Amino acid sequence: MAEEELSVRRACAMAGLSRSAWYRPPRDRLVRDQAVIEALQAVLEKRPRWGFWMAFDRLRLDGQPWNHKRVYRVYKALGLNHRRRTKKRLPPRVKHPLVVPAEPNAVWALDFMHDRLYGGRAFRTLNVLDEGVREALEIEIDTSLPGERVVRVLEQLTECRGKPAALRCDNGPELISGVLAEWCTKNGVELRHIQPGKPNQNAYIERFNRSYREEVLSAYLFEDLDQVREISWHWKREYNEERPHDALSKVPPAVYREALEAGKSTFKRST
Repeated sequence: MAEEELSVRRACAMAGLSRSAWYRPPRDRLVRDQAVIEALQAVLEKRPRWGFWMAFDRLRLDGQPWNHKRVYRVYKALGLNHRRRTKKRLPPRVKHPLVVPAEPNAVWALDFMHDRLYGGRAFRTLNVLDEGVREALEIEIDTSLPGERVVRVLEQLTECRGKPAALRCDNGPELISGVLAEWCTKNGVELRHIQPGKPNQNAYIERFNRSYREEVLSAYLFEDLDQVREISWHWKREYNEERPHDALSKVPPAVYREALEAGKSTFKRST
C-alpha cells in the first residue's frame, strides 16, 4: 500500500490476508492468555506430577470456561508437557586424604552394590568396612536399604564394636539423608562424603567390593535372598578370619585387629 499505492482490498488479496484481520488491532497473546496461564500454574504448583487432562478436569471443576484446545496450547507453550526434573545440588565436598588409620574404629567405609536373583528380582547390599584393619564389618542384603536401615545397621555394629570416629561414603541418596546425618551428629561421628565422581577417594571399600563381586555375586546364581545372605556370611567370615591380606603383612584382618587390641602387634603394614 505504501510503495505501490494499492488499495487495502487489493493489497490484502495479494498478501492472502483478510481485510478484517488487517483492521483488527494486534493483541499480545501473553496478555490474552494470562488468565489461563495463571490458572494452570496455580493447579500444577501444588500438584507437579499431574498431567494435562487431570489439570484440565480440575479447571473445569473450578468453573473455568476455556475449551481443551486453548488450554493445551497454553500448556505446551509453558513447557508443562515436558518432564520437569530438579537437580539436587550437593554442598561442596572436601577431599579427605586416604590415610591408613593406625587403629580399629578410626574410619568405617560404606558403599552399596547391586545385583539380581536368577528370577530377575533386583537386590542391594550395604557393605561396611573398617579401614584401619580392612575388616568386613557387615554385608547387609535386601531389596531396599533406605537411610533408616543404614542407621539400624550402624547401631547394631556400634553395640558390639564401638563407635567409629568417622564414616567415609559417597553421595548416594541413602548416605546424604538427614537420618544418617542426624545419627552421626548425635553420636559424635564425623561424616566424610567423597567428592562426586571420585570413587578412588573411597578406594579401600572399592577394592573390597571388587573381591566380593568376583567371588560371590558373579560366581553364583541365587534363587532367593536367603541364599545370598548365607553365602555372603560364610564368605565374610573367611575373608576376615582366614584370608591373608597383603596390606596387613599377609595375615587375616581379624588376626591383625586382635593383635592391635592386645598391644602385641609386630606386623608391618603397607597402604
